[in-house]
Amino acid sequence: MFVIIGLVMLFGCVFGFYILHHGPMAPIIEAAPTEMGIIFGAGVAAMVIGNSIEVLKGVGGGLGKCFGGPAYKKQDYQDTITLVVKLFKLFKAEGAVALEPHIENPEASSVFGEYPKLLKDHDLIAMICDTIRLLVTSNQPPSPDAVEDSLNVAIKTHHHGALKPAEAMAALEGALPALGIVACVLGVVKTMSAIDQPPSVLGGLIGAALVGTFLGVFLAYGIVGPLAQRMKQIVDEEGQIYQVAKFALIGHMKNFPVPLIIESARAAIDHHSRPSFAEVFDGLRGK
Repeated sequence: MFVIIGLVMLFGCVFGFYILHHGPMAPIIEAAPTEMGIIFGAGVAAMVIGNSIEVLKGVGGGLGKCFGGPAYKKQDYQDTITLVVKLFKLFKAEGAVALEPHIENPEASSVFGEYPKLLKDHDLIAMICDTIRLLVTSNQPPSPDAVEDSLNVAIKTHHHGALKPAEAMAALEGALPALGIVACVLGVVKTMSAIDQPPSVLGGLIGAALVGTFLGVFLAYGIVGPLAQRMKQIVDEEGQIYQVAKFALIGHMKNFPVPLIIESARAAIDHHSRPSFAEVFDGLRGK
């Protein structure tokens, strides 16, 4: 929603005040399709050259999230804590044999099945299952500190990969002004081929060429750059759910009391998405 509001403000301020200053829109409108095709087309082509198909798909998904917001809300963080606590309760109550089918096939698990949205995040579910599998399959309990170090590396690696689409957009931001100059130079070449034309014609050609420079800068710093920044913010926000799962898992492995596990997991969540202690604790009690 705020992205749409920002875009309206952007176009309103740039073109609205330009018109109020008696600037003619006709030259811009006439030149924009060609200049936009050169600049944005070359920029997208450069992205295709420099990135894998997974990153390009991530750019598309990231742009969608810029308009729709992060995938995870307060309830999802609460559900993550509750899921981990339930799994460990099952482990302590019925043992490793009862827990093993749930972590080996979470899609068929009645426990994981209560949280269909979390099940769609295969990396999150794999992290939870792989960590608990260490308890189920080990002859002796693994060191919680060693497991935490391993989880930190896994989360860092996942976060690095998740940031690549935003980095691709940031690279496009840096390229667009230069591509605007490319479009402008081509316009100057076209102008020089018509050097024998009267000043009125040459003025139109030069104006059209300068539209390329304008569009390159405008697209870079007015649209692509802010979208890249928002994509990064969303990746950072969504990455919190892995920290929540980590603190819940390590808290259980260190035999912390449930209230402390809840608090340590909640501490990894931004204030605007953080469920209260009472919400999590009451949810665990079935309220």
